[in-house]
Amino acid sequence: MRRKLFFLPVLILLGLLIAYLFLGDSLLPKKGTEEGYSSFYEEVENAAVDSVVIKGDRLEYTKKGTDEIFRTENPESPLLKEFLLRNNVSVTVEKDGTEIISLVFDILFYVIFFGAIFLVFRKFISPNTFKVVRRTGKTFDDVVGMDSLKHDMRQVMEIMQHPAEYAKKGLRMPKGILLEGAPGNGKTLFAKALAGEAKVNFIPAKATDFESMFMAIGPMKVKLLFRKARRRAPCIVFIDEFDGIGTRRNYSGSAIETENTRIVTALLNELDGFEPTSGVLVLAATNSISALDEALIRPGRFDARVSVPFPDEQSRVQLVKMYSSGKNMGTDCSPKSLAKKFNGFSCAKIESVLNRATLIAGQNERTLVSMSDIEAAMKEQDSAK
Repeated sequence: MRRKLFFLPVLILLGLLIAYLFLGDSLLPKKGTEEGYSSFYEEVENAAVDSVVIKGDRLEYTKKGTDEIFRTENPESPLLKEFLLRNNVSVTVEKDGTEIISLVFDILFYVIFFGAIFLVFRKFISPNTFKVVRRTGKTFDDVVGMDSLKHDMRQVMEIMQHPAEYAKKGLRMPKGILLEGAPGNGKTLFAKALAGEAKVNFIPAKATDFESMFMAIGPMKVKLLFRKARRRAPCIVFIDEFDGIGTRRNYSGSAIETENTRIVTALLNELDGFEPTSGVLVLAATNSISALDEALIRPGRFDARVSVPFPDEQSRVQLVKMYSSGKNMGTDCSPKSLAKKFNGFSCAKIESVLNRATLIAGQNERTLVSMSDIEAAMKEQDSAK
């Protein structure tokens, strides 16, 4: 805010300085003997005038043999300058105050205009667009289920932390891993937990971060993201809603498709440009792998595809225990009974139903959450679809 307040006075001072430099003596009171134009004209014809300065609607001139300044009216005739030159008079044309003030305002306009463009451009590609999270505060203990995925990721973490040792064995760290699954099943949480478990830097991003009203900003943001990740290696880059920027390229020629093609191409270049020991792992979450560009998800770029399923019954029991902690659950709302009732629910939906059921119980002035509250919350969830 202070910078914005400082910006306006600076522009005003700059304008005044430019005005002074251009206007100079024209701002001071005018000096000189006033004469009629006809007298001036005759003196020019008689070769008595030495030099003339044309200043807007006035003429200032000196006569031969004297340094005194005379002034007369300028008829603004297009033939005046030619007439003076033909009579061997030295002619100088100076801008008048109106022209100079207009020029000053033009300069200020361009300064403000291009300054605004620079500020907007800087906002869209600011180095702070993608923040580096050094400690996510999450570990695998915060992720319910996904035991097989956790096991596989532990080896990836080892390679990330000791790339040189594994390079001697001929092993390289995967460049990318695709997490596919329905929304609300913990893909983002798993990415944070992986970074926290590996104790490496974490850079979260989502598809909307690459969108812009200006063309070519999206690809520039892709380059900015991966440049920052390489500087912070070992690092995990997590791109949520990956199908929002990695969709199949369509060469229809529209501006939107052209921008999407450039973003996908930039992603391909960055993924291919990684060194095997660069220590950068890309985790991309998507609801549908089939929507992604084939060149983007081929082996060598994204080496593994992992399905994040709906939680099984055992996982649902753990989720109910976790999300009902601190809530007064009735005897008919045991974790096992609720886990069976929540069959096919995502992690986020289970949490939402339990929270809504607690609110319903409170609205009915009851301290315990009953199964009827759970069922009412589930109906609200279904009717909201």
